[in-house]
Amino acid sequence: MKAIRFSKAGGPEVLVLQDIELPPPGPGQVRVRHTVIGVNFIDTYQRSGLYPVPLPSGLGMEAAGTVEALGENVRTPKMGDRVAYCSGPLGAYAEANNVAADRVVKLPGAISDEVAAASLLKGMTAQYLLKRTHPLQRGETILFHAAAGGVGLIACQWAKHLGATVVGTVGSESKVALAKANGCDHVLNTRESDWSKKLRELTGGKGVPVVYDSIGKDTWAGSLDCLAVRGLMVSFGNSSGAVPAFEPGILSAKGSLYLTRPTLMSYTRDAQELQATADDLFDVIGSGAVKIAVHQRFKLAEARQAHEALHSRNTTGATVLIP
Repeated sequence: MKAIRFSKAGGPEVLVLQDIELPPPGPGQVRVRHTVIGVNFIDTYQRSGLYPVPLPSGLGMEAAGTVEALGENVRTPKMGDRVAYCSGPLGAYAEANNVAADRVVKLPGAISDEVAAASLLKGMTAQYLLKRTHPLQRGETILFHAAAGGVGLIACQWAKHLGATVVGTVGSESKVALAKANGCDHVLNTRESDWSKKLRELTGGKGVPVVYDSIGKDTWAGSLDCLAVRGLMVSFGNSSGAVPAFEPGILSAKGSLYLTRPTLMSYTRDAQELQATADDLFDVIGSGAVKIAVHQRFKLAEARQAHEALHSRNTTGATVLIP
């Protein structure tokens, strides 16, 4: 079968389409024949070496498709079931992949394969951020970075649905309208040096109880400046690079702040928690409160171009590969 592989860490140019043999699924595994593959920023971290992986390696953690083979001791899902997964193992950038049966979720009829592959990782991330890391309260004002990105478009719609006043950030003026159309009441441009000051002005000087930051290095200091006393900094990504080392005393100096660095795996620890998180996502999509926008589609062989598009920061919404 065809699969994207890379043998050294580096830029998008290290991604190569190869013919490989996929062994039969092992005990507790299922083989998923992919119809749509999700592309996420974590893929670029693994490819670049920011998150080191054993090499040579496949890439990609998210896809949707159909179960076409079962390993030993697998009772669910069944042959022919429509499923999706987003927690690995690495190798979703391929025509098929063997996945632990307890890490796939069943898809309801109302959710298409493309919507599932475009939203599962990003949407479940939004779910745990908004409902469990900091359970949003109606009437709260929040700051969500990268509001026009994959997670941001879902999370801002969802936060607005939950009754929050949403302040989103974008990296260019061209994305302002998109962010406003997807749940943001106010939009700030982080390319402008005074964006954190403007946030303070919007909140009457108080700041916000929570900042959701997937950008990392470039927004770290400004994000801390946006928090209210005892506010929570949720650092869940590094699209601009890793957050630099800092003295914990800065948290006390800026108002006894809290900091968390959550991951989806910690919020989907077993099959039941995983399916419940996915079902909550599918329910809010099915209700129409959250719409999934797939704005970039590439062929599997064009994975390099997909990564180049992500790095350009000109993408909006979700990006997918079609095997």
